[in-house]
Amino acid sequence: MKGAESAVRRLLDSETLGGLLLIAAAGGALIAANSALAPAYRALLDAALGPMSVQHWINEALMAAFFLLVGLEIKHEFLGGNLAAWDKRRLPLIAAAAGMAAPALVYLALARGDAALTGGWAIPAATDIAFALGVLALVGSRVPASLKLFLLTVAIADDLGAVAIIALVYTRALDPLALGAAASIFAVLWLLGRIGVTSLWAYLLGAVLLWCAVLLSGVHATVAGVLAAAVVPIGPDEARSPLHRLEHGLAPLVGWLIMPLFGFANAGVALGGLGLGAAFAPLPLGIALGLFVGKQAGIFGAVRLCVGLGWAARPSGATWLQVYGIALLCGIGFTMSLFIGALAFADRLPLIEEAKIGILLGSLSSALAGYLVLRFAPDRTDLERPRASA
Repeated sequence: MKGAESAVRRLLDSETLGGLLLIAAAGGALIAANSALAPAYRALLDAALGPMSVQHWINEALMAAFFLLVGLEIKHEFLGGNLAAWDKRRLPLIAAAAGMAAPALVYLALARGDAALTGGWAIPAATDIAFALGVLALVGSRVPASLKLFLLTVAIADDLGAVAIIALVYTRALDPLALGAAASIFAVLWLLGRIGVTSLWAYLLGAVLLWCAVLLSGVHATVAGVLAAAVVPIGPDEARSPLHRLEHGLAPLVGWLIMPLFGFANAGVALGGLGLGAAFAPLPLGIALGLFVGKQAGIFGAVRLCVGLGWAARPSGATWLQVYGIALLCGIGFTMSLFIGALAFADRLPLIEEAKIGILLGSLSSALAGYLVLRFAPDRTDLERPRASA
C-alpha cells in the first residue's frame, strides 16, 4: 500500500531526527546532573505544577502522547503495513519475543534471586526505536532499507510487549469506580468509530478524559494512550482517516519534543561519588548485560533460527554481519527502559539511580558496537565485487 509505505518513510525520518535530539538531550541531562547546574536541574524537575511535579507531568502526561503514537503505529502496521500479513510479521514478531525474553533471563540470572531486584526484570526488555534510528542515521546509506524496516517492525512489536508488561505487571491497587469510568469512556470512543465519526477533536477529547480516568484507576496513565489509539478509526480512505491524520500530526511532536524532554528529565544520574564497582553491582550489571548481551543473542539467534528452519527469509540485500549490527542496536533500551525502571522501583530512588547506570552502560555499549559493526561491515556490493571482476 502506498499510504502505508509513505507512513513508514515519514516515521523513519521523524524518528531519526528525534533520536538525534534524544541523544543530545540525554547528554545534556548527564552534564547538568554532574556539574554546578545539578541543584537547579533537580529543583526544576521537582517543582510543583498543579497536582504533580514537572517530572511527573512529563512521565505520566506527555508520555501518554508517546504511547498514543505507539498505539497508532502498531494499529497501522497490523491493519495495512508491514505486520498486516503473517508472512511479513513472522520474523519481526519472533525476533521481538526472543529479544525480550533473553535480556530478562540474563537480568534474573544476575539478580541472584534478590526479591528487591527481581521486579526489574523487564527493564532491559525494550528497544528505543528513536535512539536506534538516530545511531543508524550516523551510519548513512550503507545499511539497506530492508534492515531499517526490520528494525522498525521489531521495535513496534517490542513496544506492544512493553505496553502489555506495564499494564499487567506494574499495575498496583485498582479503583473500581475510576476503572469503570475508563471502560465507559473507551466504549463511547469505540462507538464513535463504529458510527463513522471522523472528527479528531472528538477522539482527542475522549483520550484526555480516558487518561484522567486511567490515572485515577491505578493502572499506569500512559496505558490510556494505547487504549485510545485502539479505537481511532482508519477507514477505507486511509490518507484522510483520523488515524492517519493523528499519527502524522503526533510524530514530530513526540519525536522532536516529548522524547527529548523525557530523556532530559530521566537520564540525569549523578555519577559523582560512585566508584567503578557501582557498575558491577547486580542491578546495573544485570540491566547492562541484559541489553548488550541478551538483546543481541535473542534477536540475532531468532533470525538465524527462523531462516535456518525456512520460516522466513533474511532481510533482502543484507549480510549476516549487518543483521548482527541491527541486533546490537536493538540493545539500546533507553526511553522505555528508563520508563519501566521508574515503575519497577517506584519510591526507591537509590535503585532507580542504579538502574539508570545500567541502562546508560548497556544502551551506550550497544549503540557504539552496533555503529562500528554497521559502519565497517562489508555490504552485498562489497562482497560481490571481487567475484564479478574475476
